[in-house]
Amino acid sequence: MPARVGRAAAALLVIALVALAGACGGDDEKGELILATTTSTQDSGLLDELVPAFEADSGYTVKTVAVGTGQALELGEKGEADVLLVHAPTSEDELVATGTTGRRLLVMHNDFLLVGPAADPAGVQGQAAAAALAAIAEAGAPFVSRGDDSGTHKLELALWTQAGVEPDGGWYEESGQGMGATLQIADQKAAYTLVDRATYLASESRASSPILVEGDASLLNVYHVIEMTTRAGDRVNEDGARAFADFVVSAEAQALIGAFGVEEFGQQLFVPDAGKAEGALAPAA
Repeated sequence: MPARVGRAAAALLVIALVALAGACGGDDEKGELILATTTSTQDSGLLDELVPAFEADSGYTVKTVAVGTGQALELGEKGEADVLLVHAPTSEDELVATGTTGRRLLVMHNDFLLVGPAADPAGVQGQAAAAALAAIAEAGAPFVSRGDDSGTHKLELALWTQAGVEPDGGWYEESGQGMGATLQIADQKAAYTLVDRATYLASESRASSPILVEGDASLLNVYHVIEMTTRAGDRVNEDGARAFADFVVSAEAQALIGAFGVEEFGQQLFVPDAGKAEGALAPAA
């Protein structure tokens, strides 16, 4: 009897240890990592390539929060995200200046496009970006803005300033939505809008909203990864943030970024830039 009791107790101990290991996720699972990023990385489908590869490589599980870059930066500053993948350099500089971040690394770039109805009622095709917006305002032609403090919205506002225009009136509409939804609204309303190349190419709206302005130096769209630290909040997963940042600038991830969309669209949706000098970047011709 004592021997049987001993064997039973040992078996129960083994079961308990296995259950505990399962609850803890085992050696290959490191818990959850919160990634705050712009909607363009999600709408284009790039995250569907990068996130599973990172999870398989690292053992982390990623919770993605895809919002406008302004909101993503705010989540980081509040310590509610571990790592950011964003595209608003001036606002990123302001976040870094708070002292709450770790490394900020160049990841990739593409460019913004001004698209609109094929009839082009404002006659903007081929113009410089700011001049095109001035023409849209003068013509009172419909324009749909994201209006959400995203990186795209921030650039749009800067271009209106360059154009000397305060956008207002019935011709100007703010969607308050992500890039994919905003592009669809502009398409439905035969309106102009500013869109990143990746989201545009991945959208069916490109069929009826052709590219009218591209290649302007002011339309460069640069993405960085930013690690948050516990200086932003006690719950920040610094190790996870570092692991994600290391991954997206690794040879594996940069190859995924460079190949993404080429087979389907015949061109890169994003250009991998890890290790490059930012001054050498330029929008597509």
